[in-house]
Amino acid sequence: MTTNNSYMAIVANTLREKKSSYTVEEIMRVFHTPEELLNATEQELMQIPGIGKIKAQQVLAALELAKLLNTPKSPPSVIRSPQDAYELLYSELAYLQKEHFVCLFLNTKNHIIGQPETISIGSLSSAIVHPREVFRAAIKRSSAALICAHNHPSGDPTPSSEDISLTSRLIQAGEIVGIDVLDHLIIGDSRYVSLKEKGVM
Repeated sequence: MTTNNSYMAIVANTLREKKSSYTVEEIMRVFHTPEELLNATEQELMQIPGIGKIKAQQVLAALELAKLLNTPKSPPSVIRSPQDAYELLYSELAYLQKEHFVCLFLNTKNHIIGQPETISIGSLSSAIVHPREVFRAAIKRSSAALICAHNHPSGDPTPSSEDISLTSRLIQAGEIVGIDVLDHLIIGDSRYVSLKEKGVM
């Protein structure tokens, strides 16, 4: 995946400056990680000396293009493994600064139905999710199964006790309505944890 140095090189090229220039160093001082830089606003960039409205817009456009180019080229239409789900969801979740809880809905042959759906948006460290919301969306799509995922903005995908408890409740609810919960992925900084692979579910 693209590193912080790579993003700073993109910024330097966009501004037509050296990576060691004052302006680029100021950007690095303000935005310490790729996640922070990708979530920067035009107004925040314009607070940095040497960056006006046009340059700020150019930087944002270049970063957005880099993000798109860093997205897997052919996301799978069939989920055969946790890695498939991770590759599909990484670019959507990896750079967010709040926890987003997302579901992939699948048919009986594990083909993806529609687009991933964001069920809940939480805070820096938690996303409040109720099984009712998850299975309402699944039933609406006539899903046979689903895969849940959420990001950890800290970059560490280690599951919390709340993550494990939520997964257990979702599995129980799925058994009642007849929709299998196949996995729960926690996505961090260029890595993930599958609760299925860990034997938690």
